[in-house]
Amino acid sequence: MNVSPGQSPVDVPPERQERPTTMNEWVTIANLLTILRMVLIPVFVLLVVYQQLSWALCVWVVAGLTDLFDGLLARKLNQTTSLGVILDPIADKLLVATAFIVLGMKSILSDPIPFWLTVTVISRDVFIVVGALMIFIKTGFRNFRPSWPGKINTVVQLMLITAFLAHQIVGRYADSMRVLYYVAFLMAVFSGFQYIFHATRLLNEQKLHES
Repeated sequence: MNVSPGQSPVDVPPERQERPTTMNEWVTIANLLTILRMVLIPVFVLLVVYQQLSWALCVWVVAGLTDLFDGLLARKLNQTTSLGVILDPIADKLLVATAFIVLGMKSILSDPIPFWLTVTVISRDVFIVVGALMIFIKTGFRNFRPSWPGKINTVVQLMLITAFLAHQIVGRYADSMRVLYYVAFLMAVFSGFQYIFHATRLLNEQKLHES
């Protein structure tokens, strides 16, 4: 903590005082919801493999709600932590990638998610993770704030999986699913390219701030 000459630590405003991160500060409602989402991933996979699609849909909805409320609660309750910042996107990408992989297997479902869509979704996420890691290694920059296209892309993917499971259960709306496939594909491609410009802008802002 930086303290001006003649100024004691108690004179520094509380919001500027640095406190060591403790285990209790990591155990928040928001982080527990994120961890719950990760725990539900293997449960979801097992339910799909054993053709319990109605239960799989229920688990998927619960997992999606944890994605909605963990960030909301972190902001409302002022519980944003370094652990949550790391875990939340990891849980999101694991959940979505796992769902696309297991629901895209012909050995499990007779009418799976198209292979080209699964490849697009996962390739985008791998590209973003690898790109962010390379930028961090090269520059030390890690302030990758989520963009609106990225958030919309996640919502579209969550909705697609929800609709796909419902389609598998009721056996209807095949034409609507094809439309959703193309919407998800276009959103993944667009948000992937937008991420390049978004990351470039953040890097430029960082350079201007440091200069």
